[in-house]
Amino acid sequence: MASSPDVPSDGNIPENPGNGSPSEAPQTPQAASAGERRGRVRARRAAVMAVPATLVAAGLAVLTAQGALGVQFAISGMPFTVTATNLDGTGFEQFGGLDNMADGSPNAGDTGGQELVVTSAIKNATLTKLCQSVDLGGTNLLIRAGGGKTPVTASDLTTDSSELSGNAAFNNIEIGNDASTLTKAGVKGPIGVFSQQADTVHIGDLRQTNYATTAGVFKLPGLKLSFSSKGC
Repeated sequence: MASSPDVPSDGNIPENPGNGSPSEAPQTPQAASAGERRGRVRARRAAVMAVPATLVAAGLAVLTAQGALGVQFAISGMPFTVTATNLDGTGFEQFGGLDNMADGSPNAGDTGGQELVVTSAIKNATLTKLCQSVDLGGTNLLIRAGGGKTPVTASDLTTDSSELSGNAAFNNIEIGNDASTLTKAGVKGPIGVFSQQADTVHIGDLRQTNYATTAGVFKLPGLKLSFSSKGC
């Protein structure tokens, strides 16, 4: 006897993959993980709007800034520490931003290759007893300069920082500007982003965690590079 074809009964209609809604499709662990990463990236982008406001409330400031050159390169994703006993600058700006690592960077982790940073800009800056160190995995690459009578000087100096502290004083500060309208350091940030600027800035006992720095001119008298078991 020939068998009859299977006919779906009422209430047991087979699922049509072409017409199923996304919410009905099973979610793989890989898809869930990708969704979580996208959510974290969106949260970092949203946080850009509030970063400088938080820093003002905490009474902190940045070493240097996203100057005329700006950070145009893919960051390594390895943070480095910068300290100075004193920073004095003219033409100061600050706003939130995102730095991006190279595709496939082993330092990306679960960040999606992005780091939320505070971008600051100083048109002209002097720093005394500058120290910079980066942890290479148990050994620190250490750079010191400006420890004598002549300080470190820089023009169009830029720094993207994730942490910073110090005793700061500003002259003629403006808080709440749209970053695209800044004028003090010759840098304009993204439109719609909260920012601040001032004619001058002084920071004592400066300490930063940075991901990128650029400068038009950077003079380091008494430069000394070495390896050390301790950083700055």
